[in-house]
Amino acid sequence: MRKPISLLAACGIAALGLAATPAHAADPSFTLAGPAEVGLRPHPGQSGAPQKTSVEFRLVNDTASVFERQSTFTIDLRGLKGIADVALAKQQGSECTLTEAAVTCKRPALWKGETGVVDLDLSAAPGSKAGATADLTVTGRAEGATFKAATTKVRVGGPDLVLERAALKEEQKPGDQQNLSVVFANEGTESVRGVVLEMRTTHGIDLLEQYDNCSYSQDTGQGQPLNTAWSTVQCLLEGEYEPGSVYGVDGSLTLKAAPHAFADTLTYAVYADGHQPKAGTASRKPTGGKKLAVRERAAKASAQSADLDPWNNLQEFDFRTRNSADLVAWPVALAGGTGETVRADFGFRNNGPAWVAQLRSAESVARTDIVVPAGTKVTKVPAGCHGVNADGTAREQTLGAPRYFCSTGHVVGEREKFSYPFELKIEQVVANAAGSVTVGRATPEGTKGQPWDPNHANDKTPVVISAKDGGATPTPTATAGSSPTATATTSATPTATAASGATANGGLAATGSSAGMLALGGAVLVAAGGGLVLAFRRKSATGTHA
Repeated sequence: MRKPISLLAACGIAALGLAATPAHAADPSFTLAGPAEVGLRPHPGQSGAPQKTSVEFRLVNDTASVFERQSTFTIDLRGLKGIADVALAKQQGSECTLTEAAVTCKRPALWKGETGVVDLDLSAAPGSKAGATADLTVTGRAEGATFKAATTKVRVGGPDLVLERAALKEEQKPGDQQNLSVVFANEGTESVRGVVLEMRTTHGIDLLEQYDNCSYSQDTGQGQPLNTAWSTVQCLLEGEYEPGSVYGVDGSLTLKAAPHAFADTLTYAVYADGHQPKAGTASRKPTGGKKLAVRERAAKASAQSADLDPWNNLQEFDFRTRNSADLVAWPVALAGGTGETVRADFGFRNNGPAWVAQLRSAESVARTDIVVPAGTKVTKVPAGCHGVNADGTAREQTLGAPRYFCSTGHVVGEREKFSYPFELKIEQVVANAAGSVTVGRATPEGTKGQPWDPNHANDKTPVVISAKDGGATPTPTATAGSSPTATATTSATPTATAASGATANGGLAATGSSAGMLALGGAVLVAAGGGLVLAFRRKSATGTHA
């Protein structure tokens, strides 16, 4: 006879059944983004024709995968009637359509990261009044996804801070000083309450004075080229800055070329208080009792609004300093028997005095060209290096190549070391077998000395394999101009590659020797003479950095 199941037990069984049922993953959520506010120059504009202002809406997919369903994005334009005219930007593709009532865009998939949704050109409508506002909101929809909308406030009129270009010398030498004169005007239709002056300098340019109404920070993060090695100063200039008036900063702002200066950049800009870029997290404020002031240069006889033309708020200079940087390849000597695996640290150091940076192009500053000694086979390759054929042409297999190219990032510090740890198997001890390490610039033919390096004699150095079993030990032949270097044998026990301190683009910064590592050395050579200038790509007319 079956026993009856209690109500409590039945509920427990049901609960177990529910727990065993797999849960459906929540629908992904995506965020739409755009500027908080844009200002339009009143119709018809200074030139007699409506002046366009661009608005870009973007989508952020911070999920772990691509969303592979069609999405539709819509912007309701009815609120802009009589305030602003709308057109699709010229670069906008056919995936967007524009009607009098709305803009509609479709996307077949949403890739990871940030992507553009639509670019619009806005201009003040005929008959629109200064101060008129309307909201521009973009929404999204797709099966199996949710979207967070973004709204941009459109305003007719507003302030327009315009920054005058200072008279600075772009050619200089280490130790040179010059004053940065800051003059700006408000050419808009509304006053600005409080202006923030921002000055950003790369590693080779110092700003000597410090003021209590300024904050000072150093950018240390790896990222886009112009995020590396910058110092940022932001100064709050209190007061009301009226339309039609011109103002000048009343205080010294002295720029000095550091001993390691070479190819450097200064940017400086003025922003309405509250619209400046976010300052660095490690910013500091002096307490010396001195403030940077402003005085009115010329006068012409409320809520803070967006700048009508933010592109004329900023000026930029590239400085070229007569300086040099001596790149020195260090020699490598190791020992082992047939069948053993040894570890070798190939690389170079910058003896300075200059740092070198490809801030515009983000291209690699230097290549390390490694020729592997005969009788050895590379079994482990560090990041930032790839195998090539003996003549430098491309090959598919990275391991076992006779030659390797290793690249730095776009910045090489004035005393920085770049180390590339390899593992090599000694297949045969070949008498007097020698490879080489060369540092310089990449060329189609191989690797050549950099034009700003004053001493090419130490660009190339030997790599020598010696026998450990008492056989003949070849003597390393130093490249002309190199100094004697102490060497030591590596352990014959196979070891894992040690990576100590990654540098940009996969290079490894040498931070000293460790157990089992090959002892490396090389005499420090003093750089002398003037180096050639590192060429920069100029920015585009829109002010975008390369």
